[in-house]
Amino acid sequence: MSRLEIGTWTMPGADVGPEDPLPPLALRPDLHAMEHMPGVPADVARNVSYGRVRSTLPYTLQNRYTRSREMREFRVAVLENEILRATFLLELGGRLWSLLHKPTGRELLHTNPVFQPANLAIRNAWFSGGVEWNIGTIGHSPFTCSPMFAGRVTRPDGTPVLRLYEWERIRQVPFQIDACLPGGSPVLFIHVRIVNPHDHDVPMYWWSNISVPETADTRVVVPAEDAYRFGYSKGGLRRVPIPELDGVDVSYATNIGQSMDFFFHVPDDQRHWITALNREGKGLVQTSTPRLKGRKLFVWGNGPGGKRWQEFLSAPGEAYIEIQAGLARTQAEHVPMPANTEWTWSEAYGLMEADPGRVHGASWGAARNAVLAPLETLVPQTVLETEHARSCETSNAGIEEEFQHGSGWGALERIRREAGGETPFCGPELRFHDDSLQPAQEPWIALLKHGTLPDLDPGAEPRGCMVQTEWQRLLEKAVGNAPSNWLTWLHLGVMRYYKADLDGARQAWEASLAAAPTAWAARNLAALAKQEGRPDEAASRYVEACRRCPSLSTLAVECGTALLEANRSQDWLHVVAELPEPLRHAGRIRLLEGRAALAAGDLPRVEQILAEAPVVDDLREGERSLSDLWFAYHEQRLKPELSLSDEDLQAHVRREFAVPPELDFRMS
Repeated sequence: MSRLEIGTWTMPGADVGPEDPLPPLALRPDLHAMEHMPGVPADVARNVSYGRVRSTLPYTLQNRYTRSREMREFRVAVLENEILRATFLLELGGRLWSLLHKPTGRELLHTNPVFQPANLAIRNAWFSGGVEWNIGTIGHSPFTCSPMFAGRVTRPDGTPVLRLYEWERIRQVPFQIDACLPGGSPVLFIHVRIVNPHDHDVPMYWWSNISVPETADTRVVVPAEDAYRFGYSKGGLRRVPIPELDGVDVSYATNIGQSMDFFFHVPDDQRHWITALNREGKGLVQTSTPRLKGRKLFVWGNGPGGKRWQEFLSAPGEAYIEIQAGLARTQAEHVPMPANTEWTWSEAYGLMEADPGRVHGASWGAARNAVLAPLETLVPQTVLETEHARSCETSNAGIEEEFQHGSGWGALERIRREAGGETPFCGPELRFHDDSLQPAQEPWIALLKHGTLPDLDPGAEPRGCMVQTEWQRLLEKAVGNAPSNWLTWLHLGVMRYYKADLDGARQAWEASLAAAPTAWAARNLAALAKQEGRPDEAASRYVEACRRCPSLSTLAVECGTALLEANRSQDWLHVVAELPEPLRHAGRIRLLEGRAALAAGDLPRVEQILAEAPVVDDLREGERSLSDLWFAYHEQRLKPELSLSDEDLQAHVRREFAVPPELDFRMS
């Protein structure tokens, strides 16, 4: 007995909100930058520097959420047989949200009791819990907080398959996830297929991020004797032995004091799996066919910052860790995907029950071996390979029933290719049809039909960026047909900027501003001036843009940051006073106000802001701005009283003035 049904999952949740109309021009700091890699093989080091992207374009950011939650119904697909019930969040990247073992009533995943976006992903918004499917480039998935295409496929034996798919715009590849739970199967099968339709290699990235509960007795077991360790501070990858590192058994996550990654070196000739087992030797196990060779453990750590992050993403008492599986050895790598090829692999998820004495014994080898026999009983390697072959056959089958549309960008690419007489990027098994088109694609449809973008309201938020060379050629021709169209010049500037043609971008945005004095062109010119090292010009441009659109929170934040970097803190305080409610009291605005007040020497104002403990909705992973403001305030307050060097004063403040827990998000 196996069935697939559509339903709802109810939980408190925040609203992701509309996408940011400001294209992401600034280069994001790389929290996972690798400065040193002692003991790391040459192929890993080579892949670390391969395939890096300059920005998240053409994706725009999802950064306008809040922490205001209410009860919401989320649309889900449920696969179920006699043993397991698997629930997928269709509107949120198709995430596997729950995997319930029915005979025991045991939930195998960490299922977050709330949906709360936070700033941890490539497009900003991310949430914890379940199993996340990550494709394209480092920084989680572009779709993690967006709907996926979803539909039903049926195998010849009548077994239902849930198909999730999308068009990934950075690498310009289609991909699909076929989930299947055959009758009587003790494991959920996940089949992934990525197609490179181009005549050139494409840098590829995939990680399945699996969230499981963190307890003091949970041990992560994996068939490896060493790992590449990454700590969230200065440094890089370092090859280390496991399970003991500097006298600490790091296979127990609660032994680790700070946020940390361990990328396990699983030998190619061994079966690839990872599991997290409690004191009874029970927990989730994940295994796969050989293409998915990477395995990883991520922990927030037991420091105050790690604990604060856990609560910020969920609720007290909901600690979790992540065990992950990826295409490469480490998550800092992209791997070359050859031209005109497709990659497939299969994963299996189920309940592992191993001998607890051996799992938690002194011998790491015995702990690993304790999993092997139960794993072979749960899902023999031959069964996994047979299921993989069966899934490869089904992956080309057509969708019989559609449950949900994803974005309209795949349909737009299909239409563009048809108009240009190009070959399709996928077969009929993936439907990117006109019904999925949305307002963001309408200007580009008009460009294909009429040779120009529509002349839209300059005060309305522009939607949908493009950076493909084919679209740039069309826009370069369009400015000759409509030289006074502000929107054409605006988008052309983004395309030129993406191709590192900064002079061309400036010329385009200045032409856009001349055609219509918009906040959008003024802001882009501000961002360009900032990148080129003209902070005062950038600040002035930002003030101009902010006054044209004072209610846009993301623009106000960029304006405040630029004014502080230009040492114009007093100007920022004047802008803050002009902002409308409730933006004036938003957490990020209050944080920037505190920094400006500190620069102006207004310590009572800083003290008041710190006492309020402003909640920064989109605080970035690794960001220390709140704790930095706390320390800087006390240093400035005490400097006249203490005859100490700057270094000694800093040490004194850090020793005597602990950061309040609500302000402490330090990961190291």
